[in-house]
Amino acid sequence: MPNQSLNARIPAYKNAFASGELQQTYQALVGIVQNLRTEFSKKYEGEFAVANILHGYIDFTYFYLQNDFLKNKKLKLALVLNHQNANFELWLLGQTKDIQRLYWKKLRGTKWVNTEVMPAYSVFEVVLLAVPDFDDAAALSASVDREFRILWREIAEALASCE
Repeated sequence: MPNQSLNARIPAYKNAFASGELQQTYQALVGIVQNLRTEFSKKYEGEFAVANILHGYIDFTYFYLQNDFLKNKKLKLALVLNHQNANFELWLLGQTKDIQRLYWKKLRGTKWVNTEVMPAYSVFEVVLLAVPDFDDAAALSASVDREFRILWREIAEALASCE
């Protein structure tokens, strides 16, 4: 498909929007991430600064989390809804590409880092919740929070030990 011209791809694009289902599903998923962001902002008040939702692209909806520990290292976390995979991920991001590369090298011995190639937008991307139940908001929120807490502890320990 990438070899086709943009004009040749427009009919498939229009068809994807024709029923309205894509828009409704997308809006519902963004709403779930907005609710998670609100809950994280309350639960982690004083521990993390929680940024606003970013959803300018159709493939990812996310928000950043940062605390002094991460900020001092010029890092932040992103809680990401990967629309293509319909899962939640946690990404470790650097302030710049050089910072990302530095921590990608420092954390190479961890289970999260692909030693062959650094991701385009992060140091690493970890699946937080592979098969979310989007129909049960309370269970989804509890699961994301539980997995985040576990993973954050492990990431913080790994970052502390690599210095």
